[in-house]
Amino acid sequence: MQVVTETLLELGVDKKGEVNEEQLILLGLELSNKEDFIALSLGKELSDARAELFVLLRDIKAKTSRKTIITNYKALQKFRQNDRESEVKETIQTQEIQVPLTNGAVTIYCDGGCTPNPGKAGSGVAIYRDNSLSELWYGLYEPMGTNNTAELGALYESLVIAQRETNAGNNVSIKCDSMYSIDCISKWAISWEKKGWTKKGGEIKNLDIIKKAYFLYNEIKQDVKLSHIKAHAGYEGNELADRMTMYAIDTQETAFVKYSEPIDINALLKMRAG
Repeated sequence: MQVVTETLLELGVDKKGEVNEEQLILLGLELSNKEDFIALSLGKELSDARAELFVLLRDIKAKTSRKTIITNYKALQKFRQNDRESEVKETIQTQEIQVPLTNGAVTIYCDGGCTPNPGKAGSGVAIYRDNSLSELWYGLYEPMGTNNTAELGALYESLVIAQRETNAGNNVSIKCDSMYSIDCISKWAISWEKKGWTKKGGEIKNLDIIKKAYFLYNEIKQDVKLSHIKAHAGYEGNELADRMTMYAIDTQETAFVKYSEPIDINALLKMRAG
């Protein structure tokens, strides 16, 4: 891990003292933070991979060039990782060890809730970096939604976050407790698209959000692992995403925004569950 210092920032800023969009993402900042990126990033901890990429992206004006650098760097990291694992297997045959990833491991838990169903609906996301809770997101409130629309909304927002994280060089996995949502974008939509977005037996419900999620998933599925987990089965991330769905309903937040209150996991888990 690297602590963000003025020296590190100087290595990454261009001649005008500015950073680009991907560098902001690496620092864990939003585009709206660009003017204040120095004050907001000093003292933060970055993985070694993020710090290296931050410097490598200095003065790269073309977005396509920045994406190429990130893609090549990810390939190099995978090569390094495989090389290290081979060395470990050769030298230690009897001892089982875990080789830590050199670039950040990001796990995104997503959930949607509705009370009653149909009724007031909201979506939530919990983001973990290297197995530690990093961020919570909530919103997409619908006064008359369904559990499925809320779940699809949460999955779509998770894909948006995943795209940003993979562009920053991180390994990303999404864990979703809605098999319906996963099947919609990874299985059923393939056939629906071939048939002009129609299916036997009537209309495709929630088609607008399914299309958005499906097209985005196809863009990044080679870099993102999407898997199903059982709801309320002891996964902290799933429980926190669930609490964010209820928080979205309680606050009636229609946008999808980051949870800005202090993160107290025990207190959050005591909030209303979906």
